[in-house]
Amino acid sequence: MRFNAGSTELPVGVFILLRDLIRDRIGVSFDDDKRDLLASKLGDRLADLGLKSFLDYFYLLRYGPGADAEWPRLTDALSVQETYFWREIDQVRALVDVLVPRHVAAGRGPVRVWSAACATGEEPLSIAMALNEAGWFRRAEVEVVASDVSPAALEKARRGVYRERSFRALPPALRDKYFAPVAGGWRVDPELHARVRFAAANLLDPADTGPLACSPFVFCRNVFIYFSAATVARVVKHFAERMPRPGYLFPGVSESLLRATTAFQLEEIGSAFVYVNR
Repeated sequence: MRFNAGSTELPVGVFILLRDLIRDRIGVSFDDDKRDLLASKLGDRLADLGLKSFLDYFYLLRYGPGADAEWPRLTDALSVQETYFWREIDQVRALVDVLVPRHVAAGRGPVRVWSAACATGEEPLSIAMALNEAGWFRRAEVEVVASDVSPAALEKARRGVYRERSFRALPPALRDKYFAPVAGGWRVDPELHARVRFAAANLLDPADTGPLACSPFVFCRNVFIYFSAATVARVVKHFAERMPRPGYLFPGVSESLLRATTAFQLEEIGSAFVYVNR
């Protein structure tokens, strides 16, 4: 899940109501200087719904009978599905070349990897490619699960067709091996695509994430930068309570969790830094 916004007028008091409601429901946090940024994204939703004010929209989200249908649309409106194959690949290498061999040698059960904010699917498919290149699907029981809160992102991930921007870091040989040209882009190989199970999950909802966070390997990259410090601490605490020991958490390379948790130790594994639940 990636997020974006732009600019329109939004009363300060209503901004605070909407900001807090959105933060508490899906985690995305807008600082005080992002009021115009939030307003521009919500403006299209007001127009589509025929609402006359941002306050009306707040009441719909908070109390309206159409709230359950509107929250997924709002999530899509805030979502920027900007990612690509082979992004921050050193972390994937640490998983495939170091941690999976250790896990299998120690007899710790199936290799279960959760991509917790998978956007349009490039991250979990990169993980599946790397695991397949190393032969792990033949040598061990491996499960790759990918989730996101955005219905539109998951729809694209399940479709499995990608445009050129998604391939800017992927070695051409791997694109030729795992993708075929089709109208509108490149379609992922069905066998590789079937290796990833996609599911809807809100990182703030323990009912969604509890069964997934039991994975020994969790990638949750480039989403915490959109959360408040309190929300990050809440999510990471939940991960720590559910993950096995040892369990390995991969945030984005620019995301530090040192102020959010004491449950994980930061360790250098291979050429990557990983948070370890011991």
